[in-house]
Amino acid sequence: MKINRSFAERIFNYLYGKRSALSRVALMLSQNCAIEPPILSRSLCVGVCLTCILHGVFMYLTVISCYTCLNFYSCKIPLALTGSYRIPAFWEAPFKSNGKYPLVIFSHGLGAFRTLYSAICAELASRGFVVASVEHRDESGSATFYFKENSQMQQQENLEKVWMYYRALKPGEEEFSLRNNQVQQRANECIRALKILDEINSGKSVTNVLQSEFDWSSLKNSLDLCKTAVMGHSFGGATVIETLCKELTFKCGVALDTWMVPLKEEIFPNVKQPILFINSEKFQWAGNIIRMRKLDSASIQRKMITIRGTVHQSFPDFTFLTGNWIGKVLKLKGDIDPHLAMDLSNKASLAFLQRHLSLDKDFNQWDPLIDGKDENLIPGTNIHVPSSSM
Repeated sequence: MKINRSFAERIFNYLYGKRSALSRVALMLSQNCAIEPPILSRSLCVGVCLTCILHGVFMYLTVISCYTCLNFYSCKIPLALTGSYRIPAFWEAPFKSNGKYPLVIFSHGLGAFRTLYSAICAELASRGFVVASVEHRDESGSATFYFKENSQMQQQENLEKVWMYYRALKPGEEEFSLRNNQVQQRANECIRALKILDEINSGKSVTNVLQSEFDWSSLKNSLDLCKTAVMGHSFGGATVIETLCKELTFKCGVALDTWMVPLKEEIFPNVKQPILFINSEKFQWAGNIIRMRKLDSASIQRKMITIRGTVHQSFPDFTFLTGNWIGKVLKLKGDIDPHLAMDLSNKASLAFLQRHLSLDKDFNQWDPLIDGKDENLIPGTNIHVPSSSM
């Protein structure tokens, strides 16, 4: 079917423009909401999701509740226009305290928010990680909020919710200056999230400004902070690199389809930890890949793979929220099955995390993926980079 260009553009502008439908959906999803029972076609271990504001840091925590597998059922609704919006997790279920768990701090992309990467975070949690997805307050997210004291309100309700929205570039404004300031703030927020979780792990009492029944004391002595990694998508991938430079407690990083523009190249020699770059086939360009390659090291493992048939939005949950037709029109889906693409990304990430966090797991069964050994993977990149530019 031939689509009228102006009609398609109107749809795009409606979904992505200022005060767009997608922005309103993002705003709605970024608020507290319970997670409904999952609709998936496979079994997966249960995760626990909870939203918290601890000492000023907004986090979406995904942890283990139990290892009981669920039999999920397939969605009966026609998926031509809509996809599945449910994830395999229960809201505020009790934490399973059984030894110490490794920790992953996750950073979202430009215009995104803390709950948009549940397919990644819930999978990591089901494999035995505690995952904290930070919602950044640098005006790079679609929308977020914080609480401030209001003396005019009643004593018991003196906290006022203040919203922060995405800040677009102003006419004539230099992008690098804005984005570099933002990526530094983002890295500081990831490090602050780590410090807060360290306090919780040591038994320090914390207060969640958001109403929650979750018992934070159950996390005491449950985190192995010697096994901590940082992970992120797009702008979050740049945040991974900036965070590794600033905080050596993070032992490695996984950068998904990284947008390198916000970073100063002079920080690259100060990044001492291993990094896995997982790229989409359609998003990257030579200049961006050249900057990634400048992080190559003879002594520190830096790996890069590309997933065939993927687009930039193959990593967030949006790729699952639309059916095939509308997903491809809006470039939320690539040519590959999004579940297969996500599976490859998650398994490669898990193998890399086991290798560099010294985990006693079986994730090394997916070690070949780190080297791009799969028919749906490309070792390195599909982008031609002139050797003279390296």
